[in-house]
Amino acid sequence: MTDSGLTLHTDKYQINMMYAHWKNGTADTGAVFEAYFRKLPFGNGYAVFAGLERIVNYIRELRFNEQELRYLAEQEERYEPAFLELLRQFQFKGTLYSAEEGAIVFPNEPLIRVEGTVFETQLVETALLNFMNYQTLIATKASRIVQVAAGDTLLEFGTRRAQEADAAVWGARATYIAGFHATSNLHAGMLFGIPTKGTHAHSWVQGHDSEEEAFLNYAKALPDQVTLLIDTYDTLKSGLNNAIKTAHWLESIGKRMSAVRLDSGDLAYLSKEARKRLDAAGLPYVSIVASNDLDETLIFNLKAQGAKIDTWGVGTQLITAADQPSLGGVYKLTARERDGEWIPVIKLSNNPEKVSTPGRKEVYRIVDRSTGLAEADYISLNGEDEMVRGEPLRLFDPVHPYISRVVTDYEALPLLVRVIDKGELVYKLPSLEQIRAFHQRELARFKPEVQRKLNPELYAIHLSEKAWQLKMDLIQNSKR
Repeated sequence: MTDSGLTLHTDKYQINMMYAHWKNGTADTGAVFEAYFRKLPFGNGYAVFAGLERIVNYIRELRFNEQELRYLAEQEERYEPAFLELLRQFQFKGTLYSAEEGAIVFPNEPLIRVEGTVFETQLVETALLNFMNYQTLIATKASRIVQVAAGDTLLEFGTRRAQEADAAVWGARATYIAGFHATSNLHAGMLFGIPTKGTHAHSWVQGHDSEEEAFLNYAKALPDQVTLLIDTYDTLKSGLNNAIKTAHWLESIGKRMSAVRLDSGDLAYLSKEARKRLDAAGLPYVSIVASNDLDETLIFNLKAQGAKIDTWGVGTQLITAADQPSLGGVYKLTARERDGEWIPVIKLSNNPEKVSTPGRKEVYRIVDRSTGLAEADYISLNGEDEMVRGEPLRLFDPVHPYISRVVTDYEALPLLVRVIDKGELVYKLPSLEQIRAFHQRELARFKPEVQRKLNPELYAIHLSEKAWQLKMDLIQNSKR
């Protein structure tokens, strides 16, 4: 999927600020922005970072074409022709640091850092947040479902309910990162190499004189991939009986039916009855697929009821993140250039959770060497290195700084990697299978208590003493 032509996939005020900087002679002033989110979605204990590949492709394709420039020339702001000519020559020459896709991430820590001129760093804000927010949200929702499915097969079925084509395709990719096994979306399968799965619709059954005929004709057409939807008329009295007949016919020609699919009714009861009757008919190899507005809560409850479901088709609730349709990630200026030096800046607010942390920062995952488990994430100012050297590290609660502890036997793993350096891609984008495997390794670093769906343990995010003091100093200075 190409990301060319997305240069105006931005809010108008970005162009207005770029124009104002140009008019005031400050367009080339250095700026540092950080993208992060303030609150974990779905009441989860962690989030799954996704969206980097699309962000990289978007930035590398950033060009103002003639159609876009003509459109800007027609705007009520009446941008000067010299400004539009500058846009015609535009290329992103900044530097981008990012968490890797599939990483486990937490609130209020930088997930992406963009450095460059204020002209270019301002332009990329809207699209960067759009891609990061949506894909991270869906990957996190998918990870919750993977946790409760506990090894069952998971199919992403959300395309027809997604908010347009791009959401369906990139959403399918995000679910695969988090551990889903396949998607129904062929476009996503072709673009990203995700396995694809599909059965048939109720209309296939309705389009025949009988359900038995419909099943048999389908099996004759696709004898190696037969999954039959058995709830068009009556699941147990009609659909299951006809599916069993079809399965026996397949056996007669040396084939095996894959599964039956339940799409309505009491899925716990129906799956248990279907399992009994399939086994009694000598068909223990026929698995049971369930769909019908499933999410992690329904799957958790169905499994608690002893449902005999092997594969879950999850659509609307996943691809739309129905219970929380926005991540709420933000992009904040943390430092600006003045006389060749980086000056930290802060955003204050009457809402304490919206006060930003100033300065150019790094993020480290503090891993206990004795257990291999993540103890906390540590946010430091650029240039601090005591954690890299393995020196004793004081971790304190940034809200209640009197609560602290010292860690000694640890490894500090950097969360952010350099992806684009002065406009050039310096990071090898991993394959989707590599991202998926990386995500599983990341999860293994965290205690089950952090990963659980209900009442997860709060994972600690700490500021270095210097970063915390800088924040306190800027807050006090602003009051003066």
